Amino acid sequence: MSSSAVTYTFLGPEGTFTEAALMQVPDAAEATRIPSSNVNSALERVRNGQADAAMVPIENSVEGGVTATLDAIASGSELRIIREALVPISFVLVARPGVALSDVRRVSTHGHAWAQCRLWVEDNIPNAEYIPGSSTAAAALGLLEDGAHYEAAICAPLVAKEQPGLNVLAENIGDNPGAVTRFVLVSKPGKLPERTGADKTTVVVPLPEDRPGALMEILDQFATRGVNLSRIESRPTGQYLGHYFFSIDADGHAEDARVADALAGLHRISPATRFLGSYARADEQTPVVPPHTSDSAFASAHAWVDSILRGGPATAPKSPA
Repeated sequence: MSSSAVTYTFLGPEGTFTEAALMQVPDAAEATRIPSSNVNSALERVRNGQADAAMVPIENSVEGGVTATLDAIASGSELRIIREALVPISFVLVARPGVALSDVRRVSTHGHAWAQCRLWVEDNIPNAEYIPGSSTAAAALGLLEDGAHYEAAICAPLVAKEQPGLNVLAENIGDNPGAVTRFVLVSKPGKLPERTGADKTTVVVPLPEDRPGALMEILDQFATRGVNLSRIESRPTGQYLGHYFFSIDADGHAEDARVADALAGLHRISPATRFLGSYARADEQTPVVPPHTSDSAFASAHAWVDSILRGGPATAPKSPA
């Protein structure tokens, strides 16, 4: 398939951090790109075939998981994460020409952006009311519409630069200058991306029953096989109070013996476990794998058991190198 035949969607409008993440995909510049108003609509475009893949935010280094994405990807027809991207985040406060900082009474932006600029807001416009926006770019563009019901917006510097009619009131207003947001490219299920040695596997595991030790059983599937978890978050299923699922990122690929064995263990405990993908880590960090959980150690152990079942000598296998 040529790049021109590929269609991507992203959390829009144009100029969002999500579009910046999408542009890290090698063929994105030549592909058709469709902005979506929210995460649900972006993923629905993939499910109904209007787009081949969707770029959506999933985690922020300051605020943690993006709940809209965690919930949307955990329900509905299955999807797969095939790639991730990391985007450094910085913010500016914009307004129409003629509006001064002292005039600002209401500020619109995405909820995660507001949370990352909270201290600056308290120090500089402490009485400002927060108006939720579907994205940082949408909030900024809303200032240009007639009847805008807020005086300022928090957005990416690129939006302010490319949109005439927006005046920057303050730059670098984020509370954490090292903030990074992680985005994932999501498609329909298909062949997994090839194993690179620096990979990540994402799963959603419903808690089978609320009882002491239930979560520990889930975590043990990873711990006993030497699989490190880089993220675990609980989210309500919405069915009833106290019913949760866990969204988990684990180091490794489903083709790694230790990860495959952990996935099998999860399925035994919670058959409704949803596999969301194995894909290359954006930071290219390779995990430390203890010798006894290496692929060769698993292969040696399975060979030993097979020899017993065939009636051969039950000799101890060689220790993995």
